[in-house]
Formats: sequence, C-alpha cells, structure tokens
Amino acid sequence: MTTNRGLIRTEPSAKRVRVYLGGRPVADSSNPLLVWESPHYPTYYFPAADVDRELLTADDGVAHSPSRGDAQKFTVKAGPAEAAGAALLYEESPIEELRGHFRFDWEAMDAWFEEDEEIFVHVRDPHTRIDVLPSSRHVRIEVDGVTVAESRNARLLFETGLPTRYYLPKTHVRMDLLERTDTVTRCPYKGTAEYWSIRVGDTVHKDLVWSYRTPLPESQKVAGLVAFYKVDIYVDGVLQVEPPRRPR
Repeated sequence: MTTNRGLIRTEPSAKRVRVYLGGRPVADSSNPLLVWESPHYPTYYFPAADVDRELLTADDGVAHSPSRGDAQKFTVKAGPAEAAGAALLYEESPIEELRGHFRFDWEAMDAWFEEDEEIFVHVRDPHTRIDVLPSSRHVRIEVDGVTVAESRNARLLFETGLPTRYYLPKTHVRMDLLERTDTVTRCPYKGTAEYWSIRVGDTVHKDLVWSYRTPLPESQKVAGLVAFYKVDIYVDGVLQVEPPRRPR
C-alpha cells in the first residue's frame, strides 16, 4: 500500500535489495521500503534487522529533515572503505513507516542491486515506464534552418513524465555536422549516453545529440540510434513544441 505524508510518499517493495561497500553487503533486505523524498524518484530504506550493524559506528549529532524528523548518523566502514555519515537511522520519525529504518547515501556506497541486477544513478521508480515504438512518420531535425537529420524509420521513446524522444538511424543523420564531445550521462532506465555537438557554419551547438551504444534491456531498441535536444523537430511537417522539462 502506498502511503502519503505531506511531501513524503512510501511504498513497500517486493524486490530483494542489497547495498555494498568495500566488497561487503551493508544491507540485504527482501522487505525494503521505497520512499519518495522528492517527486521524481524514490530511494530505499532498510529495516534495521536487515543491516549489518557491525559495519556501522554512530556519529555525533543528527541529520534533521523538516518532513522526516531527526536521524542518527552513522559511519559505514567495510575493510579499507569508509563512508562517514553515510547511514541515517530514523528511530522516532513523525512518519511511522520510516521508524526503525536505515537510509544509505547512494553515492557513498560502492554498488546497489535489485535482485541480482546492479542498478545505477538512482533507484528506479516502479511507476515509470519506457516504451520504444517504431514509426513510419516523417521526422525531420532542423538547426539554424539546416536539416540535420531526416527519417521515416525513427524509434519513438515514451518515458513517463517526459517529452517524446525521436531516435533516428545514424545513416539518416548529417554526421558530417556532428562533433563528438567528452560528455557522458547515465540514466537508470536507459544506460550510459555519449554526446555530439552540432556545427552549423561557424556556430557550434554543444551536446545537442546523444546515443546509447549499449542501452539497458528496457531500452535496447534505441541501441546505436541518435536523439536530439533543443532543436526544431518536425513530425509529418508539424513543428513539435516541447513542454517544459520537469525539474531534476
């Protein structure tokens, strides 16, 4: 059952979730709690019984949240790896579901697993869905009045809460106008993306093009295709107006 407490939303998860530091499982639970501390994606909270307390040392002071209350801070140490203040224990949270649960700092830990699959960037929202569909609609990409790409063989990626993304084969893209950059981003649903800038005349538009060379399973249909951001996209001759992106 999903429970809402003001800005906080909680929901039990049926997945086995493990957190590792220094090669040791710090937490291993088949009964974790999904907690939406912000509207965009959840984090995992673990029952204290599923946490290896031998790896934790209580720190001085507390971490305060206006919605979640005060939490005891712990340093996590496993072998040579140490993460100061990376664990929070909510003993007397005003949100009943959080009481007796640990929260671990995502970046401070070495690895996170849902069942036996490693997850990256942040916890995946179980209510976010990705659909990749082939389309014969005419998609044309324009930058500064120049057609950069044009295809009737695009893949349309629909992701909950985000605008439609149009992925085109590289053979339908003016690759001579693209300049690879060092930018890399990671998505928990799609994987690791590489980027290109677009040069039109003497103007370089940085990081407007990206591609997933080896996307995650739910997004494999866009492997090797390219998508565009902050460009003019025409679909069957109609300019698409992109809604504002939700805050990240």
